[in-house]
Amino acid sequence: MRPRLVVDRDKDESPPGLSTDGALLDGRVKLRQPAKGYRVAIDPILLAAAAPASAGDRVLDLGAGVGAAALCLAARVPDCRVDCLEAQQALARLAAENVSANGLDRRIIVHVGDLRRPPPDMPRGGFDVVMTNPPYHAAAAADAPPDPSKRRATVEELGLEAWIDAALKFLKPRGRLVVVHRADRMDDLVTSLDGRCGEVTLIPFWPRAGEPARRVVLRARKGVRSPAQLLPGLVLHGEDGKFTPEAEAVLRGGAGLD
Repeated sequence: MRPRLVVDRDKDESPPGLSTDGALLDGRVKLRQPAKGYRVAIDPILLAAAAPASAGDRVLDLGAGVGAAALCLAARVPDCRVDCLEAQQALARLAAENVSANGLDRRIIVHVGDLRRPPPDMPRGGFDVVMTNPPYHAAAAADAPPDPSKRRATVEELGLEAWIDAALKFLKPRGRLVVVHRADRMDDLVTSLDGRCGEVTLIPFWPRAGEPARRVVLRARKGVRSPAQLLPGLVLHGEDGKFTPEAEAVLRGGAGLD
């Protein structure tokens, strides 16, 4: 059995703080996460639903947090393998606990490390799919939260272009990138691909019909040239404030966005 957590032994191995137990995908995925700081919302579920993975693919969840996207993808796609890379050791330890709690030790491995200096057993150019939920806020424009863990999860340290550059280096030629981000940073996201990808598709998510999109998923393919497409997208809430049936199918039913 592969180890579910790979740790740099020179780093502090202090345990995570208080945590809470919950579930995703209508109970199919067990999830433990910090009681305070960054908390999982719907973004990693949307990311996993958009990931174009198939059985046998090797997938990287870059900036995996407590493993929510990796777990949701593993629940949807049988026999794919997922490597998680997370810089915050406390979150990575919770991710490893979540992997074990869901019985996925043979399919998901969690690495503690920096995407700029990845662990040696995470090969550059070795992944069929890279999915990532980068920090949303540019450092210069952010009102940084006081909690240090939440700040690292939500405010850029590298910048979006450097993050996407690292993600592309992990992909095989013609491998697929999938990113969830704020809709108002769509231009930055597309520009960061810098002609290195084609088959770019954008999927917007509207809080309610008629409102501006707040989130967007970008999918792209490394080293190909094809026109970009704007796909129909998904309305998340109806007039009654409840999830629409289409959103329910993804967020609770575990359906893919295709």
